[in-house]
Amino acid sequence: MSNNTASAPTLQKKSGLAGFNLKKNTMLLALIALMIAFEILIVAQSSASFMNHDFFAPANISNLIGQNSYVLILAVGMLLCILTGGNIDLSVGSGVCMISALAGVFIVNLKLPLAIAVPICLLIGIGIGALQGYFIAYAHIPAFIVTLAGMLTFRGIGNIILDGKTISPFPANYSKIFNAFLPSTSTKIPTLTTTPKKIASMVDSGDISTSIQHLADKNNMTVEQLSNLKVADLRPLISAYNDSIATTLLMVTLAIGAVVSILFIIMTFLSRAKKQRKGYPVGALVPQVVKTVLVVAVIMFLSYLLGNNKGFPVILITLGIVIIGYWYFTSKSVPGRYLYALGGNAKSAKFSGINTDKMMFFAYTNMGFLVAVASLVCVARFNSAAPSAGTSYELDAIGACFIGGASAYGGVGTVGGTVIGAIFMGVLNNGMSILGIDANWQKAIKGIVLLIAVLADVSSQKKGSGGGLFSKILPKKDGNKGTLS
Repeated sequence: MSNNTASAPTLQKKSGLAGFNLKKNTMLLALIALMIAFEILIVAQSSASFMNHDFFAPANISNLIGQNSYVLILAVGMLLCILTGGNIDLSVGSGVCMISALAGVFIVNLKLPLAIAVPICLLIGIGIGALQGYFIAYAHIPAFIVTLAGMLTFRGIGNIILDGKTISPFPANYSKIFNAFLPSTSTKIPTLTTTPKKIASMVDSGDISTSIQHLADKNNMTVEQLSNLKVADLRPLISAYNDSIATTLLMVTLAIGAVVSILFIIMTFLSRAKKQRKGYPVGALVPQVVKTVLVVAVIMFLSYLLGNNKGFPVILITLGIVIIGYWYFTSKSVPGRYLYALGGNAKSAKFSGINTDKMMFFAYTNMGFLVAVASLVCVARFNSAAPSAGTSYELDAIGACFIGGASAYGGVGTVGGTVIGAIFMGVLNNGMSILGIDANWQKAIKGIVLLIAVLADVSSQKKGSGGGLFSKILPKKDGNKGTLS
């Protein structure tokens, strides 16, 4: 009789780069490889077609952030649902449609103040999440059925509200909440095509842009004096003014990146020191330093690119609050750890005193809240509420979670991994669009990528229990006789 008793694992502290956990950072490395591959392909295609396309172009990076902000917000909420036991929420895209329609009615049609309309939309999101959460947690109806019903119902209500029409435009002060940049600059920056005649027409109409006034002040002139200059004399002044704006944008954006980098370094090593004081095992120092340096380099490179476009997007502040808040909740708070316990083994969690129904209810109520946040971000970006809003958003959010390492069985997944998964999905969408890949092929490729991610998770789960992905297909070898059983 063989002895199957496993001995206690011995913690070994690896030194140098050998301590780098390749498995934990696989998707990060895959994301970097994907971005480099797209850059090579796009540059090669641009050279062949004499077009000036570049994946790392500052404008494209800024656009990438705006395009995928909703995916990241929804994916963080979806992660909490998946943690409860592999449950998902199919209604998030339809929820975005419905709340976007309501936001259009409140803000555009009824002209309610933003201080009233925005909280109402958030409360409605919490309400629909709580409604679904009640049926799932307390009526014990499968989440798939409840959210499938929600997907159909919310889409129908949204289309009824819109009556097949689009509500637009939204007030400029609302769009600025999510679409503005830091530092704030005038949208009417003078170009080399700005002529004295155009400036004179501004003076005559009384509609003098802020930037033209700044241009005059910078050169100790009045706007009327600018309008009397010759074109050859005006252009150098405009060039110098635009150069000063570009320099200011770059310096401020780099300063923001430096502050974020310093905070990241401090948090990383304070966390390490705290674990060491409590006697918890920590990884080798060198790999952590290397990883920290790489993250800081990415932050500063991103800041440099954004600084060469319009500056630091305000939407990143919203995303930062969501990411940091839910990272802390899931990794540092007791209720957050309850979600992992619920997904790991619901019966054991219940026997240990965790109110599993309450945690399930919370996960879906929270999802409703983040659906409302994503809806407000979407209508600000598109400046409209349309019947097609939210189409396939649930698929992108679910895909981001699984690609980022969340387990299809629940109990496994991190906010950091979900962020990487959301960025991966965004890069995949953006890169294929720039390359001009057919929309149908794009869907097929995204489906294959998602399937591979889930297969990897299933394989990992089965290996942990002594089997592999094909353990039920391939015959087993008898260890004693050397034959196949």
